[in-house]
Amino acid sequence: MRTIKRIQKRRIRRTYRVRNRIRRAAKVAGTARPRLSVFRSNKHIYAQIIDDEAGHTLVAASTLEKAVCGPGENGGNKEAAAKVGKILAERALEKGIKQVAFDRGRYKFHGRVAALANAAREAGLDF
Repeated sequence: MRTIKRIQKRRIRRTYRVRNRIRRAAKVAGTARPRLSVFRSNKHIYAQIIDDEAGHTLVAASTLEKAVCGPGENGGNKEAAAKVGKILAERALEKGIKQVAFDRGRYKFHGRVAALANAAREAGLDF
């Protein structure tokens, strides 16, 4: 029981460390960009662009959507993550969002998270 709490505390600390680094960079630059936040589970990946000042989600995409992963397709691999990144970037560009700050959360910039970020960059998002 103790080790679970310790692991949870580490995860929370890591998440806040990454998020605070993004906020400090925005404060120094003087421009607040919306934040592209990523959540990854074993079966799916979720991404959303959040306006922290207003506290609202502007654009979202995930592998739960039928446009991304049809029936029988795996939502927990790099190909699915790349589809999510591309669709998210297209939706953001439709709403006029071109620059975002990438919030990888508690995950390393590797594998599915990196695939999502690279696909979003290739589709036109700047971060």
